[in-house]
Amino acid sequence: MIPVKGYKGAKVAVLGLGRSGLATAAALRAGGAEPLLWDDSPEARARAEAEGFTLTDLTRNTALEGLACLVTSPGIPHLYPAPHPVIARALQAGIPVDNDIGLFFQSAADSTWAEMETPPKVVAVTGSNGKSTTTALIHHILQVAGRPTQMAGNIGTGVLSIDPPQDGEVIVLELSSYQTELARALTPDVAVFTNLSPDHLDRHGGMGGYFAAKARLFTLGGPDRAVVGVDEAEGRFLAGQLGQGPQDDRVIRVSSGTKLEDFGWSVFARKGFLAEWRKGRQVASIDLREVRGLPGAHNHQNACAAYAACRALGLAPKLIEGALHSFAGLPHRSQLVGEKGGVRFVNDSKATNVDSAAKALQAFPRIRWIAGGLGKEGGIAALRPLLGPVVKAYLIGHSARDFALQLGDTPHEICETMDRAVARAAAEAGPGEVVLLAPAAASFDQYPNFEKRGEDFTARVRALIGPGA
Repeated sequence: MIPVKGYKGAKVAVLGLGRSGLATAAALRAGGAEPLLWDDSPEARARAEAEGFTLTDLTRNTALEGLACLVTSPGIPHLYPAPHPVIARALQAGIPVDNDIGLFFQSAADSTWAEMETPPKVVAVTGSNGKSTTTALIHHILQVAGRPTQMAGNIGTGVLSIDPPQDGEVIVLELSSYQTELARALTPDVAVFTNLSPDHLDRHGGMGGYFAAKARLFTLGGPDRAVVGVDEAEGRFLAGQLGQGPQDDRVIRVSSGTKLEDFGWSVFARKGFLAEWRKGRQVASIDLREVRGLPGAHNHQNACAAYAACRALGLAPKLIEGALHSFAGLPHRSQLVGEKGGVRFVNDSKATNVDSAAKALQAFPRIRWIAGGLGKEGGIAALRPLLGPVVKAYLIGHSARDFALQLGDTPHEICETMDRAVARAAAEAGPGEVVLLAPAAASFDQYPNFEKRGEDFTARVRALIGPGA
C-alpha cells in the first residue's frame, strides 16, 4: 500500500466505494487522514462496512463541512454531462476534488528514493485503443529484462494498493481519460499516448474535451520523455506542442504505417517490420510478423509504443525483441485461444465499438466473423469498406438482425447465441482462416460485461477443439 501524504489529521471524503475507492480509503487511513466514506449503492456501502470502515452520508447538507479534499471514483461524473450532486457541492464550496491517481503521484515518492542507487520510475499510458495491451506489454518486457516492476491503474491493481516502489523498480500505469482529467498531480517519468478516436464524449463535453483530458498527462507535470502516436491529427499536434522542434528527442513519435525518418527519435512499423530511427539513421529493426501475441497493424502500433517506452528506460533492442515473442497477449484483446486443422480462434471481445472491431478485421486475411450484441449508434455501417477479408459473418445478440441489414453482399447467418455461432463458424472454417470474435457492440444484452462474453467464447472453442489444440 502507498500511504497518502499531505492529509494527516484531516478529513477527506471518499465518494464511490468500488475497488479503487476502498483502496483509497485504506491508503488515506494509513497516512493519518480521517476518511469519510459514501456510495449511492447500498451494496457498496455494506461491503465497506464489512471491511471495517465507517460511513458518512455525504449527501447531507453539513457533511462536507471541514473537508480538506473530496476523492471520487472514475465512474462518477465530475463535470459532464453533469457533476454528481456531492461533487457539485464540493466545487461550489471550493473543496479540492481529486482521485486516486492524483493521490498516488502526490504520495509515491519519499525520502528513501534519494538513497537508492536507481530511483524508481513511473510509466503512464493513455489513449483510446491499445492502452491495456501497451501497458501489459511494457510490464512484460520489464519482467523479462529482470527489472522489478508493478502494473496498476485502469488495469489490474488500484494504484494505491501496490507495494512501495523499491530500488530500480518501474511502475507501469494504464490511465483512462476519466482518471487523467481529474487528477491534481500527474508526474510520470515516461508518458505514452497511443492514439485517439471518439469515445466517452458525453463525459468530456465532446471530442475537444476528450483530447484535453488525455493531454493533461503530458502538460500538467511534464514527463522526461513522451511517447506519442502520431497517426491522428491530435497526436501530431501533441507531439508538436511538447517538442522544441523535430529533432527534440524528448518526444518519441510512434506510427503504424508511416515512415518517420526525419525526427530526433521515432519508432514506426511498416509491412510488419518495426524500425527505430534516431537523428537521421536507423538503429534497430524487428520483424513483427511472427509475434503471435500481437497480430495486426493496431498491435504493431502497440508494439512500437511499448518498445519506445522501454528504450526510454534504457533497455536494449535485442532484449525487447525477445520479450515481444514471449508476450501471450491480454485476454479478450486479439487473444489466440487455440488452433486446430489450420484454423485459428481469436477472442477480441474487448472490440465493443466500430473502431476497435475495424482494427481486428484488418489483422487477418480470411475471417469467420462473430459479431453482435447491444449495438451502438450507427451499428456497423462504417465497417462495410473493411469486410473484404470476411468469408462469412455469424451474428449474435440483440442487434443481430440490424447488423445483417448493414453487411451488404457479405454472407451471413443469424445465430443469436454464442454457442451456435462458434459451432457454425468452426464447422465451416477451413485451413488458413480465423474464427474471430470482434462484436462491434456492447455485451449487456446477454452478458454482464465483455469479459464474460469472451470467457463464453473461449470455453466453447476449447470444448470444440480440446484444451491442448
